[in-house]
Amino acid sequence: MGFQFNADEIMQMAEQIERNGARFYRKAAGAVKDEKVAKLLTDLATWEEGHEKIFAAMRADLTDKERQLTAFDPDHETSMYLRAMADGHVFDVRVDPANNLTGKESAKEILRMAIGQEKDSIIFYLGIKDMVSEVMGKEKIDAVIREEMRHIGFLNKEIVALGDESI
Repeated sequence: MGFQFNADEIMQMAEQIERNGARFYRKAAGAVKDEKVAKLLTDLATWEEGHEKIFAAMRADLTDKERQLTAFDPDHETSMYLRAMADGHVFDVRVDPANNLTGKESAKEILRMAIGQEKDSIIFYLGIKDMVSEVMGKEKIDAVIREEMRHIGFLNKEIVALGDESI
């Protein structure tokens, strides 16, 4: 079996997820009329750009050996998972979620879409976490996961404030 990913490829995928998220939030902020929701979405875009920088820095710090080595995955479970991710079967990191916005969505619909994007990111990061050593920055991935979870809380709080029950 063996589609293997090295740390460089994994970090590139993570950077792309964050770029996609930032684009989604910027486009969504421009599509909503509610200023409070637009501000939250703009803030989320900025936070996602910060996450991209974290992954870019982690990737820049990789040694040549780390860029070539594939992660220890004797049963190929993580590699199969990442292959499914890369092929778009879990969610496609190559597809820009901002393209899903038509401009006709309500603020609540946009917030729900955003929660879906955050969930997808968390799923990806949980999947790659075991492939990243402490030396390479596993704690940074944990911090990004916690941050993405906070984003869901902010988004859900805004949905409730708009008069909907929590999701």
